[in-house]
Amino acid sequence: MDRILPAEGTNTYLVGRGPKRLLIDTGEGRPEWFNLLQDTLSSENATVEKVIITHWHGDHVGGIIDLDGLSSKPTVYKSQIVPNEDMKDIADGQKFEVEGATLRAFHCPGHTEDHMALILEEEDAMFTGDNVLGHGTAVFEDLSKYLSSLEKMRQQIKGRAYPGHGAVVDDCRAKITEYIEHRAMREREVIGVLGQKTAKEGWGVMEIVKIIYKDVPESLHLAASRGVVQILQKLLNENKVFHDEAKDVWVLNKKAVL
Repeated sequence: MDRILPAEGTNTYLVGRGPKRLLIDTGEGRPEWFNLLQDTLSSENATVEKVIITHWHGDHVGGIIDLDGLSSKPTVYKSQIVPNEDMKDIADGQKFEVEGATLRAFHCPGHTEDHMALILEEEDAMFTGDNVLGHGTAVFEDLSKYLSSLEKMRQQIKGRAYPGHGAVVDDCRAKITEYIEHRAMREREVIGVLGQKTAKEGWGVMEIVKIIYKDVPESLHLAASRGVVQILQKLLNENKVFHDEAKDVWVLNKKAVL
């Protein structure tokens, strides 16, 4: 299996050993990526038969248009939340096979609703897309779904994680456990901040951010606020906080937290 990636870009993976390969993701659409892909295929006398897209973000689908430049056009697969006639849908549990590799699709929403991981059965490993990264932590559209997906992913394999960004992770389970614990820590921090004021006062999102991320440059606080909003929304759904929409402040429901 070859990993094709521009420096600091999106990891894409060329899977298989025979003349027909399977490509996971297509990067941002950088010319150097496509040149590298062509060189790799030429040196191994191989073609791309199928392409699997883990999710819709531009840094994963950007190179699809370049695939027209290959000697034979591959079939592109992506989970179809919104139907796309240029791609085929992926079913949860669907298998993709090439010489030397069997991939099983695993729907794990959270980072995006359409997010698919791929279990490499021969290695007991997983291509984790952007749900689990080789550096830092992942962002997410829906925290509750994301945490549920992480727990399900943790139960699937014992081996490596091949992430959408960053280095290969040797112990996928350990990394996922680290992610889950990190999110739990952030939730405790948000609850701790909310507990410092009376229900009458409440807290604005950026007030919370400035306390929790006090050691982070203020230029990054806006980005951090998105994660805090997701935590607050999760707590709201669990009846642990109230949101005063008129004042746009959040108040802890201490009875629900106790």
